Amino acid sequence: MSTHISASKGEIAESILLPGDPLRAKFIAENYLDGARCYNEVRNMLGYTGTYKGVPVSVQGTGMGMPSIGIYSWELITEYGVKNLVRIGTAGSFHEDIKVRDIVVGVSASCDSSYVNSFGLPGRYAPGASYELLLKAAKASEKTGVKFRAGNIVSTDAFYDQRVDWWRRWAEMNVMAVEMEAAALYMNAARHKANALAMVTISDHFVTGEATTSQERQETFTDMMKLALETIV
Repeated sequence: MSTHISASKGEIAESILLPGDPLRAKFIAENYLDGARCYNEVRNMLGYTGTYKGVPVSVQGTGMGMPSIGIYSWELITEYGVKNLVRIGTAGSFHEDIKVRDIVVGVSASCDSSYVNSFGLPGRYAPGASYELLLKAAKASEKTGVKFRAGNIVSTDAFYDQRVDWWRRWAEMNVMAVEMEAAALYMNAARHKANALAMVTISDHFVTGEATTSQERQETFTDMMKLALETIV
């Protein structure tokens, strides 16, 4: 057991999906994994392990924000030996041509968080995805026909940012979308030489104001789940 995960050693697979919502983890386990069993209910942050196409796969809710995914990903890597971590979540698009329901993969993750300060680095750090997982995602896209866009995303601490048009500064630097977790995941993975990839579905749009309904989110999430699972097997 670790501080926040009640699993025993060996109960968590080397490859894991990380949705923010623990109920999304439950949905994936029940609909995509064979023989799934729950290994964690601490704080209702559900975690499951089963198999996908005969390969052991786990799925673990992480909560919202960099501090939360920072805790879970750190313990998964250091306490349970997880090697491949794929975040699956939602994001807001900064560009008209990146539309609602598109899937975006973060090649790198800018951030406005002080999370990086915990590593004591002597300069600015640019968190990036695992090339190995990025390549596997590209191959999975060809196999499944589920397409994605790839580029820089930004992880932010404030969901309700009060600065007027703050997002336009990021858009001017060709940052594709905003979410709240990827940068911390990438930093933890880099620190411990694990593989990490952030895969997000555009759920709302800063330019057009468009947003998905619950049913549309469900359908789009399904495409992302399939792509993520094919990436890690």
